[in-house]
Amino acid sequence: MEEELKCPVCGSLFREPIILPCSHNVCLPCARTIAVQTPEGEQHLPPLLHPRGPAPPPAAPPGPGPGPGAAAAPLDAESAAGGGEHADKLSLYSETDSGYGSYTPSLKSPNGVRVLPLVPAPPGSAAGAPRAGAASSALTCPQCHRSASLDQRGLRGFQRNRLLEAIVQRYQQGRAAAAAAKCQLCDRSPPEPAAVLCEQCEVLYCAACQLRCHPARGPFAKHRLVPPPGHPAAPGGGEAGGKAAGGGGRKVPTCAEHDLENYSMYCVSCRSPVCYQCLEEGRHAKHDVRALGAMWKQHKAQLSQALNGVSDKAKEAKEFLVQLKNLLQQIQENGLDYEACLVAQCDALVDALTRQKAKLLTKVTKEREHKLKVVWDQINHCTLKLRQSTGLMEYCLEVIKENDPSGFLQISDALIKRVQVSQEQWVKGALEPKVSAEFDLTLDSEPLLQAIHQLDFIQMKCRVPPVPLLQLEKCCTRNNSVTLAWRMPPLSHNPVEGYILELDDGDGGQFREVYVGKETLCTIDGLHFNSTYNARVKAFNSSGVGPYSKTVVLQTSDVAWFSFDPSSAHRDIVLSNDNQTATCSSYDDRVVLGTAAFSKGVHYWELHVDRYDNHPDPAFGIARINVVKDMMLGKDDKAWAMYVDNNRSWFMHCNSHTNRTEGGVCKGATVGVLLDLNKHNLTFYINGQQQGPPAFENIEGVFMPALSLNRNVQVTLHTGLEVPQSVKQPKLPSN
Repeated sequence: MEEELKCPVCGSLFREPIILPCSHNVCLPCARTIAVQTPEGEQHLPPLLHPRGPAPPPAAPPGPGPGPGAAAAPLDAESAAGGGEHADKLSLYSETDSGYGSYTPSLKSPNGVRVLPLVPAPPGSAAGAPRAGAASSALTCPQCHRSASLDQRGLRGFQRNRLLEAIVQRYQQGRAAAAAAKCQLCDRSPPEPAAVLCEQCEVLYCAACQLRCHPARGPFAKHRLVPPPGHPAAPGGGEAGGKAAGGGGRKVPTCAEHDLENYSMYCVSCRSPVCYQCLEEGRHAKHDVRALGAMWKQHKAQLSQALNGVSDKAKEAKEFLVQLKNLLQQIQENGLDYEACLVAQCDALVDALTRQKAKLLTKVTKEREHKLKVVWDQINHCTLKLRQSTGLMEYCLEVIKENDPSGFLQISDALIKRVQVSQEQWVKGALEPKVSAEFDLTLDSEPLLQAIHQLDFIQMKCRVPPVPLLQLEKCCTRNNSVTLAWRMPPLSHNPVEGYILELDDGDGGQFREVYVGKETLCTIDGLHFNSTYNARVKAFNSSGVGPYSKTVVLQTSDVAWFSFDPSSAHRDIVLSNDNQTATCSSYDDRVVLGTAAFSKGVHYWELHVDRYDNHPDPAFGIARINVVKDMMLGKDDKAWAMYVDNNRSWFMHCNSHTNRTEGGVCKGATVGVLLDLNKHNLTFYINGQQQGPPAFENIEGVFMPALSLNRNVQVTLHTGLEVPQSVKQPKLPSN
């Protein structure tokens, strides 16, 4: 966490930190050292980079009394002497701007940030009073290099980061307490600093004495070792420092503009806490102002939630480091095994093999060194990332412990963004070894003596692929289709030529192949609605087929969502409203089908009559994919329908009219279609009224919603509906 508490300019722990408009922090003394003046004519910084908070009112015109040098009061105690007030209003100006200013001579801070000498005040003028045509001031962030201009308040226009200041003080006290704890068993003089405390023995140990006197085995195995008192990682270690830094006796922060007023509200627009008097003065009249406590809790919750992701990644990184260290050992052991095997084979050959043996040993050594180098590079890279993430986590946890709402809100937005960026740096594949511990080399010692000089390693015999890993986070269902994704496990070096995906029938029956190919993502359409499917996948290569993956269970949608299908509709059909509304450009009846196909379950959909002119006979029902589309639905043997006029309806299949029922349609009417493939029948409704008994019995096969209409009718399809639980008594067919 110490890196989070260091100033980017001086490289030391923060002293009187201030918050720049870009949300970064810098020491107040350091802010005075990175100062430069810019001509007023070239001041063209964006307004968003000005110091937060309302600017002070313009200075009153000079009148009789003191001279212009007395118009500006000192900004703080430190700036009263040695031109400090003038330096307080200066800042570093961006190199990409006008180019004017004093970039030479320049110094370097411990971390390489440019430090500029103070610019003395013009002789004979007030240090802090702005003059017409004089140079204005700007401050450039040493981390992101964004510039911010200063107003008459100078650096005091930037808010003080009280929260960071308290954490630094607590950290210094904890570090001092930890340094004071010495090992109680050391023979050295002076004793080494204590590394751990045994809660059962109540003895402080340094690292060497712990290994020698308190090993983690035998009766000591159950003892609990904790950091020494005062250590930042020790239980309560941070709390003691926090109290000393100002816990219960900390002064309640007051408004920077009104010393007698406490902060009570938070301006979201300015991202700054404000007091009641600030609101009364109307400076935030049109801003989004909220309660300070509510915003404090909200931002704390956001930061805590963002920390969860980084914490998970840090845990994975620690496990990954253990894996890499084990990998180092495996590489060492396997490398030694291969070397011994190689030496044994070469010693069995004639003297002509001696020179070739050295070459082969060199190859093994290079391979081992390459693997070790790659793993060490990964360890160093991962350790760096982990240290950065851990430091950020510890800093954020210390921030969350603070009970200063306004101070917390000053830095919460920036911390949340940093935590999110820290989480995003653990990209996919970052926690996977880049090399394997295996050496895929073997020596063929059977060639003839004259082939010795061509002796070389051959690849290990190819084996079948390992078990594929299903990526459950990418497996999903939509309507009556399922999507599955998988990948090969890490450290798998056996070639894969393709995959075989198998799916059962949705009733727990036998698996069947639904996909064979090289892709690792597959979508299967045309499944049953409201059904549970089991899926598994296996890989294959020239050596054979590998084992099956684990079985994943997928549930298709309970209800069907679909629209009219423009690809299979008659060319005279006119679709609109995302293919949910249909009409026709011809006076003859034309057929359009739905995009869903049903072979199992119970399904219900409705069609709303938007327009009905000149008493046409639209037909509603179901059909097979090869239905005739240039005549009324139901006239051939591929469709089952109810056609209706403004007074009555008929059922029709194979051009046979049956079950005439009173009750027609008009503009605004709703026709419902209930397809029950469990009972193998079809039922129709008009405005919620069932039209006679079930229209057709013994219906089996695959069916699609269907409709026929002409230009005098327009209907809109409504899907995803639950099956009606209660319906009105059906109308009996008329004689």
